[in-house]
Amino acid sequence: MYAVTAFEPDYHYGVYWRVTTALRNIAIIAHVDHGKTTMVDQLLRHSGAVRSHQQVAERVMDSGDLERERGITILAKCTSVEWQGTRINIVDTPGHADFGGEVERILSMVDGVLLLVDASEGPMPQTKFVTMKALARGLRPIVVVNKADKPDGRPFEVQDEVFDLFAALDADEEQLDFPTLFASGKDGWAVTDPEAPRDRGLAPLFEAIIERVPAPKAELDGPFRMLATTLELDPYLGRVLTGRIHSGKARHNMPVKVLSRSGEVLQEGRLTKLLAFRGLQREPVQSAEAGDIVAVAGLDEATVAHTICAPEVGEPLPAQPIDPPTLAMTFSVNDSPLAGREGDKVTSRMIRERLLREAEGNVAIQVTETEEKDAFQVAGRGELQLGVLIETMRREGYELSISRPRVLFKSEKGQRLEPIEEVQIDVDEDYSGVVVEKLSLRRAEMQEMRPSGAGKQRLVFHAPSRGLIGYHGEFLTDTRGTGIMHRLFYGYAPYKGPIQGRRNGVLISNTGGTATAYALWNLEERGVIFIAPGDELYEGMIIGENSRGNDLEVNPLRAKQLTNIRASGKDESIRLTPPRTFALEQALSYIEDDELVEVTPKNLRLRKRLLDPHERKKEQRRREAEAS
Repeated sequence: MYAVTAFEPDYHYGVYWRVTTALRNIAIIAHVDHGKTTMVDQLLRHSGAVRSHQQVAERVMDSGDLERERGITILAKCTSVEWQGTRINIVDTPGHADFGGEVERILSMVDGVLLLVDASEGPMPQTKFVTMKALARGLRPIVVVNKADKPDGRPFEVQDEVFDLFAALDADEEQLDFPTLFASGKDGWAVTDPEAPRDRGLAPLFEAIIERVPAPKAELDGPFRMLATTLELDPYLGRVLTGRIHSGKARHNMPVKVLSRSGEVLQEGRLTKLLAFRGLQREPVQSAEAGDIVAVAGLDEATVAHTICAPEVGEPLPAQPIDPPTLAMTFSVNDSPLAGREGDKVTSRMIRERLLREAEGNVAIQVTETEEKDAFQVAGRGELQLGVLIETMRREGYELSISRPRVLFKSEKGQRLEPIEEVQIDVDEDYSGVVVEKLSLRRAEMQEMRPSGAGKQRLVFHAPSRGLIGYHGEFLTDTRGTGIMHRLFYGYAPYKGPIQGRRNGVLISNTGGTATAYALWNLEERGVIFIAPGDELYEGMIIGENSRGNDLEVNPLRAKQLTNIRASGKDESIRLTPPRTFALEQALSYIEDDELVEVTPKNLRLRKRLLDPHERKKEQRRREAEAS
């Protein structure tokens, strides 16, 4: 199927490689919301993989429910298109920094990258992260200045900013000599000059891919070897592993073995299913050659970073190391009085199995046992990544209690180090003062402050990760919802000192039952209420935020005393302020260390870790004694 044009020596393996010219492997990388998935939609349509009259969903590659609801890509996915006799395997990658582990794994499968940059925003923090990873692997990028038709677009300035970014990341001369196309993923066109006619659609982009992305080097005559890069569970096929064939030929039902990173044989079996990507489908094939990206099934022990190979192979393929996690939460069994009413997966055994299964396929997540009973520490890249895992589990019927996120410290030469993030903020000039003040209280250090046009300023800070937990909601309030904040892991630095936490206490229910409108109406003067009349409550549950700094126990069940003078119909005149509701990530960032978020399939509840008020007082006295 592939045309062999040359033989090239590779001294690392001591063999000759054949270059297959009718195949290209490319990944699309960019900052979040710069248009990767929309561009893939148009590539599929322009190549004919999706017929002009075929009805498909917008952002067809974002197939998960959470991806569609949030409008972001969470899992990397493969597709394939044909263009003038060349098959192009395209990998759509996440743009959010929390899912950077997906990007790092995918880059080992491809020979080039398509870097999309917004024509108005220019290079953003995640652009820097994914570009750094791609350049470090020696990949030569094709730069696409996307959304070039925006009224506030500045395509040539953005092109210069991309060049400066490449130079700052120590790109070599070949990488600096990148081609630039100006495109609109939404309208489906790409040109080499913004003033050129746009009647050729995305043909110039396909031509640039075929010309600039090298064909895969493949040892076609060697034994079969493939590095598993992604893992998914199929209800019919079981484990399905996707990866690139590094050498040899894969055949349906061929005998193989699985090697760990250290070279240990984990399993021997057969490829019961061999699947190739053809447009939007994964089609069964009888064979596939080196250089291609395929999915295989039939191996129960194989997972990400394992080598699937022929029985005679003894050495595993090298797996790229993944950046370590920086944030952790404790997942524990839901032990509230309302536990078990909504979910059907409530035991620690079920939770443990689900978390370990997640850690197998997502190498950026680490799961460890804790000293606490029925609790597990789950570490990841950020609040969003762990929030997506929790949301997925609650939809599967799990009930959980989740602790406040906490950062993972390091110790080096006797010095305590903490993770630092680069924070880039675009905000109206009127609100820049309050943003600088709030972040300085959180131990952030300003690196840059410059105008970004249209009365806005761009602020860049280096801030401790622990200081940013819970700040996003406060940031949106301070900027009246007009500010935009992007975060990216920067590195580790010496401990910055204590940071003040939440300034307000909470209102805690002192009894269990059903909340009444009359009681909540009387409590509104105490602070902000989180619940509505008719909600089921229990002792120790957080029902609101106190207007003062201390916690306050209240009775939200108190009903009006009825007499022959007061009629019960008077309750109808009570008008309550709508309660403040929390999304999952907001709830996790709001709570303090002595509080938990109760997660069930239908509800999110805030609660104290210790429900009994006497136990809470004992714990507080114990901590005060230790502190003294």
